Amino acid sequence: MSELLSIGDFARATHLSVKALRHYHEQGLLEPAATDEVSGYRRYDLAQIPTAQIIHRFRDLDMPLADIREILRTPDPGARNALIARHLRRLEDQLARTHDAVTSLHDLLEHPEAAGAITHRRLPARRVAAVTADDLPVADIGAWYHGALGELFATLASQGLPPSGPAGGVYDDALFTLEHGRATVYVPVATEPRAAGRVRMTELPPAELAVITHEGPETDIDRAYGTPATYVTRHALAVAGPIHEFYPVTFHDTPDPSHWRTQIGWPVFTTTAPA
Repeated sequence: MSELLSIGDFARATHLSVKALRHYHEQGLLEPAATDEVSGYRRYDLAQIPTAQIIHRFRDLDMPLADIREILRTPDPGARNALIARHLRRLEDQLARTHDAVTSLHDLLEHPEAAGAITHRRLPARRVAAVTADDLPVADIGAWYHGALGELFATLASQGLPPSGPAGGVYDDALFTLEHGRATVYVPVATEPRAAGRVRMTELPPAELAVITHEGPETDIDRAYGTPATYVTRHALAVAGPIHEFYPVTFHDTPDPSHWRTQIGWPVFTTTAPA
C-alpha cells in the first residue's frame, strides 16, 4: 500500500502552497491520490512529488496552466518537447521585448529629447496602390501594417510593377485618441495595378508636413513622434489632419530592424517653400 501525505505535508515537500495545490486540483492539473468524502481532506502519494516539482518549474517560467496540463497528458516525449520549446520561444520573444524596452528607457533617461532635424514637406494629391482598414483597433496596428504592406509588395511584384517611390502610411487621429480608426498603407506606382485581394488604387489628398526620421526598430518610435509634436506646438504650425509615415527602408528591404528607417510627418500650415 502506498504512503499518503496530507496536503500540508505535500505542500512542504514540494514548495507548492496549499492554495496552489487546491487550485491545481480544481483545474485537473494535479489531482490528489485520495479525497475524504466526508471531510474533503486531500491526500497525496509520494510518487506524485516529481510531478509537482515539474509543475513548480513550469510555473516559475510563467507557463500557462493549460499548457502544463497538455504536457503532462502527452505521452510522446517528442510532442512534449515541442510544447516546451514553444513556451521557451515565447519567453525568448518576451525577453527580447524587455531588452528593447530597457535599452529605450536608458536612452530616454540619458537623452530626454530625441535627436533629429525637422524638415518641411509639401505633398501634392497622389494616386497610389493601397490597403485600407476603416476601423482598425490600435492594438492590431503592428500586425496589420506588416500584413498589408507585405500584400502590397507581393501584389505589385506579381504584376511586374515596381514601386515608383517609398511606401507610406496615413493614420487618422482617432487611432491615437480613440484607440481605433482608419489606417492606410500604400506604395506609389507609375502604372495602375489590377485590383487584387485588399489592394486598390486610392487618392491621397495634398498635405503639408513637418517631418522627422526615426532610424531603427519600431519599439521606441513614440519618441520620434514627440519631436514634431513639440516643434509644431512651439511654432504654432499645427493643423488638423492625419499623421503620415514614410518607409524608405522596411522589413521588405532588410530583416535587420536596426537598418529600418521611418519618417513621421505631422500636418502643419506653412508660409514658406518646403526645405
